[in-house]
Amino acid sequence: MPLPRFFCDAPLSAGARMALPDALAHHAVRVLRLRAGSPIVLFDGAGGEYPATLEIDGKAAYALLGAHDPREAELAGRIILVQGLPSGDKMDWVVEKAVELGASRVCPIAAQRSVLQLGGARLEKRVAHWSRIAQAASEQCGRNRLMAVDAPVGLREWLEQPAEGLRLLCHPEAGPGLAEALHAQPGPRTLSLLVGPEGGWSDAELALAAGHGVQAVRYGQRVLRTETAGLALIAAATALLGWQ
Repeated sequence: MPLPRFFCDAPLSAGARMALPDALAHHAVRVLRLRAGSPIVLFDGAGGEYPATLEIDGKAAYALLGAHDPREAELAGRIILVQGLPSGDKMDWVVEKAVELGASRVCPIAAQRSVLQLGGARLEKRVAHWSRIAQAASEQCGRNRLMAVDAPVGLREWLEQPAEGLRLLCHPEAGPGLAEALHAQPGPRTLSLLVGPEGGWSDAELALAAGHGVQAVRYGQRVLRTETAGLALIAAATALLGWQ
């Protein structure tokens, strides 16, 4: 059975005895009911992980860190999921599964057809919530680096950022398929996948993306839901590129 893994937002070093943050200690001792002497694993997002032994002193908990283990579980290339904001809590699912599939970043897009509209304190709260989901997913799936989750922006604002690698937009009426588009490139090291919200991208957004050099691609013969499409594209792309 895998050892309990915890992200610790503090520098870690071999041989150190460190006090665990209150939230982490509560989860380990009160929720998971780990006992003193239990083996655990800590990682700080800088790469690798540290096997550790849990120590409990009253309400406080400590970790005695062992030697640094450089183990990584990242893809051979970077995948950025550019996700049109879906309704309800679907973004929670998208973020969690994108972490599990190895994406390096999720960029939420406030698209023209997005039902969910965020701003002010509500926006900050939601982004923090997605970041916590990404952290928990990394703990569960064995990644030692955290997937970044950006604050939502409009499509134009995202497109005007410096372009990285190959950018593909998922559209059910596009001509070329995903495999054809990927095989036409000389091995991209960064791949951005653009997925629209419910209702898809508007005609204006499609034209805007094309004007910025984004290629529209089709995935299969069926129309996928927004919370399915991006995840399916990540899985297929990593297989086609041999990035697993």
